[in-house]
Amino acid sequence: MPQHQPAPLDQLLALAQGYAEYAMRKLGHVPPALLAESPTGPIHFVPDSLKDERAKDNFANAVRLICIGYEVTAAVLVLEAWIKTAKPGETLDMTEPPSEAFDRREAVVLTGETVEHGRQMLLPIIRTDAGGFFGFGEHDGPELDHFEGRFAQMLPPKRPSAEGVEMARAILAAMGVTKERLYGNAERN
Repeated sequence: MPQHQPAPLDQLLALAQGYAEYAMRKLGHVPPALLAESPTGPIHFVPDSLKDERAKDNFANAVRLICIGYEVTAAVLVLEAWIKTAKPGETLDMTEPPSEAFDRREAVVLTGETVEHGRQMLLPIIRTDAGGFFGFGEHDGPELDHFEGRFAQMLPPKRPSAEGVEMARAILAAMGVTKERLYGNAERN
């Protein structure tokens, strides 16, 4: 089987940003997605939903299994989120979640990883007065150099064994996540 030449993380992040902009313009929101590179080609995975905590956990677990089962070399998660930031000179109030904060902002978060490093991008969503998508703004906050939580550290820290790859693929197949779904046409995903 011919080996696919993986794209660098920056190229994958640019592709993810294009996906986010296209989705915002066509749908008005961004379906969560995994865009990844593997030795046999690019992977695109969109979960059925992220309606609750369990669905979010299931997506994160599926992404980790995909990264193991298909020996992913670079991955980017695309997620729409609420964010809140501290005003200059103030400490961020962590007593309420961003989704409940009065001064929250809507954004798309791109979280990219390779085994060697990670990179995050925050794309603040700018809407028209009527609520439609106008474009992405610039993130004017601090550098995003540390990311943790359920959607962080998606790649395994070392190359998975052949048994680990097979086990991950078997679990994914039982979940309905097949090779055809991951490597196939993104519109069918």
